[in-house]
Amino acid sequence: MSASAKPFSFKLIKTDGMARRGEISTPHGTVQTPAFMPVGTQATVKAMFMDDVEQTGAEVVLGNTYHLMLRPTAERVDRLGGLHKFMNWPHTILTDSGGFQVMSLAQLRKLDEDGVKFQSHIDGQRYHLTPERSIEIQGLLGSDIQMQLDECIKLPSPPEEVKRAMELSLRWAERSRRQFETMGGPGKGQGLYGIVQGGDVPDLRIRSAEELGKMPFEGYSVGGLAVGEPQDVMLRMLDITTPVMPADKPRYLMGVGTPDDLLESVKRGIDQFDCVMPTRAGRHGLAYTRFGKVNLKNARHADDPRPLDEEAACPAASTYSRAYLHHLVRCGEGLAAMLLTWNNIAYYQTLMKGMRDAIEAGTFETFYSKTKEDWARGDIAAL
Repeated sequence: MSASAKPFSFKLIKTDGMARRGEISTPHGTVQTPAFMPVGTQATVKAMFMDDVEQTGAEVVLGNTYHLMLRPTAERVDRLGGLHKFMNWPHTILTDSGGFQVMSLAQLRKLDEDGVKFQSHIDGQRYHLTPERSIEIQGLLGSDIQMQLDECIKLPSPPEEVKRAMELSLRWAERSRRQFETMGGPGKGQGLYGIVQGGDVPDLRIRSAEELGKMPFEGYSVGGLAVGEPQDVMLRMLDITTPVMPADKPRYLMGVGTPDDLLESVKRGIDQFDCVMPTRAGRHGLAYTRFGKVNLKNARHADDPRPLDEEAACPAASTYSRAYLHHLVRCGEGLAAMLLTWNNIAYYQTLMKGMRDAIEAGTFETFYSKTKEDWARGDIAAL
């Protein structure tokens, strides 16, 4: 390990039922868990300044390997000093492997044992992404937490297809780990996560988690959920998966989710989350608050002088009237996306901090029930 690199580590501080309070340490700082990671797909959290992202309480953001390998390219980011410097984010960065986007966005895909060949959705240029190349790209970007390449299939899928993809992902996990060590990831204080697959087939989920647990990963992700299945299916898979995952390593549920998804998943032992939902909703006139969702497109807000939440620490929530936000949304002003995204990211961070505090105090079930009641009750006069 280099003299200046802080080793990757995870400390489990407290449990309350299955819910876990922990702390991840990386060369770029600590991450209090459970944590929500704003998605910075193309080295930007859409419609936000990175200083404002930091002020919401976020300690880690996500970058996307697929998009960054296409433009500006990982090699260019490396020449410019790495992703932290490039996007002006001095804290922890997690990168995904690019596999999900290859499966969902790229054209003319051809997948085999070696990897996946595809055409860019931008210009049709051909690429070949292997487990080794995915780790190489993430190493060039310089992310603190990296992901193995996996095959993520949509649900529902035939059990035999789910089994094939899960087994391929296990083989790719071994190759990803070898490449990560070849590139000196552990010596740089970086962490690599394996990804549990298995679709909605319990036995395959358990087998995937058990096999990955035998490999020396710094953390473990649950992938292949929130890909079209109902929430109850996702939660059922978590119920059978998290007990099999190593208890002394962080657990990351990829691509999830709504505030209710986060609450339910923390209850089942998940430590990390990412999702485009709060930023995408903000660009489409939807605000998340402690009293549920507020659709600012709705004409009922046109004369409402109240803020979204006068008690919120975020200025976007506490200092702008619903009438003004409604006006911005209806006029298509860019400021609407900026303010609502800011509000949404801040609310997600507030929710996560509430869960962390409750777990530490041993009152998670009380917090869980009250949060659900507030969402159900809502602010009926305004929503």
